[in-house]
Amino acid sequence: MSDTTLDLTYLASVVTRCAGVPTSASALADDPDFNDLGVDSLGLLGIVTELENQLQVTLPEGAEKAERPSQLIDFVINRSVRRS
Repeated sequence: MSDTTLDLTYLASVVTRCAGVPTSASALADDPDFNDLGVDSLGLLGIVTELENQLQVTLPEGAEKAERPSQLIDFVINRSVRRS
């Protein structure tokens, strides 16, 4: 899905689907810690992998250690490399 843009609604759906933690865009708007949402390290790895696959980007090392949604969005928007 190369035309998919990363916004809080999309990120919330990925968190819910890949980490098994029901959430919403409004819950992510407060920029909570992923741990407070109930997302563990394995869940975050699943989120990162899904974002890479769906957005057709490669995220830099450390993206799977993002602590907050804003940090993960920063990795995608400012530090990812588009796959050809």
